[in-house]
Amino acid sequence: MEKIEKEVWKKDLSEFKEKTEQFYAGELDKASYKGFSGRFGSYAQKDGKASMLRLRMAGGRLTKDKMKFIADSIETYQVDKVHFTTCQTIQLHNLQPEAIYGIMEGALDHGIVTMGGGGDFPRNVMVSPLSGVEQEEYFDVLPYAEAAGEYLLTFINKKMMPRKLKVGFSNSPANKTHATFRDLGFAARPDGLFDVYSAGGLGNNPRFGLKVAEAAEPKKILYYICAMRETFIAYGNYEQRGKARTRYMQETLGEEGYVKAYQEKLEEVFASGENLDLDMTAEEWTKQGNGSAVSDSRVIAQKQDGLYTVVYHPIGGCPAPDKIREIYETIKNMEQVEARLAPDETMYVINLTGDEAKEVLAVTDDGAETLFETSVSCIGASICQVGIRDSQALLHKCLDAVREADIKDGALPQIHISGCPSSCGTHQTGEIGFHGCVKVIDKVPHPAFTLHLNGCDLQGKERMGEKVGVIVEEDIPKFLVKLGKAVEETGMDYKQWKETCPDRIKELAEEFVK
Repeated sequence: MEKIEKEVWKKDLSEFKEKTEQFYAGELDKASYKGFSGRFGSYAQKDGKASMLRLRMAGGRLTKDKMKFIADSIETYQVDKVHFTTCQTIQLHNLQPEAIYGIMEGALDHGIVTMGGGGDFPRNVMVSPLSGVEQEEYFDVLPYAEAAGEYLLTFINKKMMPRKLKVGFSNSPANKTHATFRDLGFAARPDGLFDVYSAGGLGNNPRFGLKVAEAAEPKKILYYICAMRETFIAYGNYEQRGKARTRYMQETLGEEGYVKAYQEKLEEVFASGENLDLDMTAEEWTKQGNGSAVSDSRVIAQKQDGLYTVVYHPIGGCPAPDKIREIYETIKNMEQVEARLAPDETMYVINLTGDEAKEVLAVTDDGAETLFETSVSCIGASICQVGIRDSQALLHKCLDAVREADIKDGALPQIHISGCPSSCGTHQTGEIGFHGCVKVIDKVPHPAFTLHLNGCDLQGKERMGEKVGVIVEEDIPKFLVKLGKAVEETGMDYKQWKETCPDRIKELAEEFVK
């Protein structure tokens, strides 16, 4: 398999520096700079006075080496804002040019590639965060996802691609990576093979993926990725940027027509003679438990006897910048321990003995304490150029209101907030989701969010949240408190309550929907 060496990427950085200097000197407008800089994984923030940088790591796999590099970079460049994204990357914010250059180049020496982190390029490959250690998994999909990530990087300097080609791998029907509704998704099967889904996606005009292949051999996955590229080149919409996504081919070709078109390209790829076979085996964790045990709501027992995973969810996916260093210093001498970032902005620290888990619990005690506090939010309009509403601010207002009302844990679900319809907060998959908008009342525009209800990402039960209506921003904490109290009064948790009273949440929302 072709692989792009880090020195090749480094050669491109001189052009990035030149354009960045022009932008900060006022010689290049924000839109033009965005169109260029996205290829390098960096964007100017909304105020145009600083930038963000996206560190892509296939499957959100954060080894100790990568963690140390990120911690060192945060300290060297005094980074004051860090965000775990729903695509399993880490974003560093409020960066000046010298910080961007230094981190971008230095990252390549640690296997972190920022190229293609934005713009019309393949994005970070997503993987079930506990792949390889999860008790309920069919098999470890991480090695195949990492190989897919390397292969997709070779597309960046080649043929035209759809916008934001997103590839995901799931290891079980939990489908945490939304493999069944990505541009291309590989869903693991009990028999050690993959079912392949294509042309799905969240955001405007969301679509579930279409099953384009069954029982695909893991070693053959690159052929399926190549076929995805060739299908879009042949049938994708390059004339209308807003429709340059794979899911729109379901409209132009029809569902059956798209499946047929993809399968024809797949046959062509197999017949081309190009060898894209993978020769790999899953990494074997040799570590064993030492007899120590731990019990905590943030601890998960792994399939490896005596080993545990600690769950850490910083509020809004934004850990304190020095937290990365604290976690690294805690785990640096622990055998085979690493971290994984999840699509809901959670960090999992894996392969811990009971005693080690207790140490990690102690250093991560600043995160979410309830299910509701694990709620998901994109970075929001205070930073994002295209954001409409400040999703992070709304999340904190909601958390404060629920804490003040003393709503018990479980009465409210994890919610998902996006600052705009793009669904970077995955609002369309949540039990309760919001996306930022504007509501005009008596000719006066008000900050508001559209309410979505009853989304689900479980394989076989996939469902996009139903748009219920618009709630002005100031009323959303009130709505959630009222909902939490209504559930609490029944003695049930939210899931039980919803199953028992499926229409009740809409009735409660009516008071607030404008």
